[in-house]
Amino acid sequence: MEIAIIGGGIGGVCLALNLQKRGISCRIYERAPEIKELGVGITLLPHAMREFTALGVDKDLEAIGIENLDSCFFNRFGQLIYKEKRGRYAGYQFPEIGIHRGRLHLALWNAARRRLGDANMLTDHECIGVTQSGGRAVVSFKDRASVTADAVIACDGINSAIRKQFYPNDAVAFAGINTWRGVTRRKPILTGRSYMRVGSILTGKLVIYPIVNEIDGAGNQLINWMAEIKQAGFAKNDWNLAGKIEDFYDIYKDWKFDWLDVPEMIRNAETVLEYPMVDKDPVDRWTFDRVTLLGDAAHPMYPRGSNGAAQAAVDARTLADLLQRNTDVPAALKEYEAARLGPANKVVLTNRSNPPDFINIKVEELVGDKPFDDLDKYITQAELQQLSDGYKKVAGFAIENI
Repeated sequence: MEIAIIGGGIGGVCLALNLQKRGISCRIYERAPEIKELGVGITLLPHAMREFTALGVDKDLEAIGIENLDSCFFNRFGQLIYKEKRGRYAGYQFPEIGIHRGRLHLALWNAARRRLGDANMLTDHECIGVTQSGGRAVVSFKDRASVTADAVIACDGINSAIRKQFYPNDAVAFAGINTWRGVTRRKPILTGRSYMRVGSILTGKLVIYPIVNEIDGAGNQLINWMAEIKQAGFAKNDWNLAGKIEDFYDIYKDWKFDWLDVPEMIRNAETVLEYPMVDKDPVDRWTFDRVTLLGDAAHPMYPRGSNGAAQAAVDARTLADLLQRNTDVPAALKEYEAARLGPANKVVLTNRSNPPDFINIKVEELVGDKPFDDLDKYITQAELQQLSDGYKKVAGFAIENI
């Protein structure tokens, strides 16, 4: 069996590692000319770390990231709404890790290179389509020779060329939420291992967490932050472009708390990138005979709840298991679709309607856009915990399921 993996991002590399572990021959075809340390922060939830542990790369990732201790929810006046332990501190078998996305990608890519060899990790291969005949699939590339395989797995992201072939009218869904992501060197915030959600998308929201410890030998961390706001008439941001602080700074200019000076953190950012908050409407089919979709090519979701990488990793392990058990490749791909399409699509829709930061939105609705004196008059901590636990169940990382 020979598997062609189109795309060498997190999902594609996870699939390659899973297939190699099971003795299934595969090769990655990545569009980029070279793999670089790009992007900002990402959080690896316990179900993601479960998958990386099974692949034997967990210690590498823990060494280059920061293990989260707790998750804290604040209103935009800096008042604590709700706090809970995370990862191993909450009783999970696996940790929750904040990490630089580029470092994560490079660690996974290098692990795959060691195990598969350079000959099976091809860059500068831009897929432009796939055809099928005679029980084989043929991948065409721009300015490269085509290749033939028993199966083609589209791991080429939200703008997947292969998904577009099967869904020519496919388009991203934009609901007026734009984001800006930055990294800032500064002293640790709160515990130095806290994941913070501040405010709501209705009046301005920030997600803040550390991703690199001792970045400069002076006790500073590299802090990842993401600013989000929903406004009528917003034009959609582009991806990975340099962001302009003046486009969003006014929303946060007065956010000075006793535990964090937000304007200072934004002004001192080393990098600011802009992104739109987009996903795609779920589709009811991923598999087309010897071709199937995986990760963001299958179920692009809002970057909320730290779930995109986790869902891709679960896809990869599920597909590899089924290809190992069933040598009838089209049947194995259909089994994979049956196992993963429903759960992944449910996460996509939940991230739209009831994301983990729904806690912030709910409190803002109940209290009004103002400070509170006694939150229990409006909602109890037990009720807030129910909201948090509900998202974990849908997203696949309730403690009883890990």
